[in-house]
Amino acid sequence: MIQEDTYKTITDIAEGIYTEKRSKFIAIAIPVRTIEEIKRHLDTCQKKYYDARHVCYAYMLGHERKDFRANDNGEPSGTAGKPILGQINSHELTDILIIVVRYFGGIKLGTSGLIVAYKAAAAEAIAAAEIVERTVDEEITVSFEYPFMNDIMRIVKEDEPVILEQSYDMDCLMKLRIRKSMMGKLRARLEKVETARIIE
Repeated sequence: MIQEDTYKTITDIAEGIYTEKRSKFIAIAIPVRTIEEIKRHLDTCQKKYYDARHVCYAYMLGHERKDFRANDNGEPSGTAGKPILGQINSHELTDILIIVVRYFGGIKLGTSGLIVAYKAAAAEAIAAAEIVERTVDEEITVSFEYPFMNDIMRIVKEDEPVILEQSYDMDCLMKLRIRKSMMGKLRARLEKVETARIIE
């Protein structure tokens, strides 16, 4: 089971090909973060494979894996998008779009044949992709007076958050990023430093 502050995605675009009874299924797995990116990739694919019979897809967004969609693009309902999404789910992936382009070979595959083909094509693309585990991070900004810089830096050195921004004046500011599960401990430690204030 995936921990709540990690998620799996792919690093780069990967392709897979599956053929069945002269029908060719080209699957493209693409790392994405937003609906706008998804629309752009779909548009590009539809132009590139303008002569294909179907351009079906499924996507999953967000580390909580709650934003998803499956599209059959004219194939019988549930025979294309759903099996593609099924492969995304079985690999516990997110921030991913899988497009499967079908060139019809003249022989009908039937609903069960289509389900198998779209599932297999999506699986080929995932198999060709590099899967990585990433952490869900949160950010925090702390302000403090300059004399307490050493206390703050000691915490930063020990808890190892990423320093995103810092400014040193009489009032200093530091913006930090750390893994979600470690944020509570970091916040508690920062709050104990004299003059330190967490800025929401």
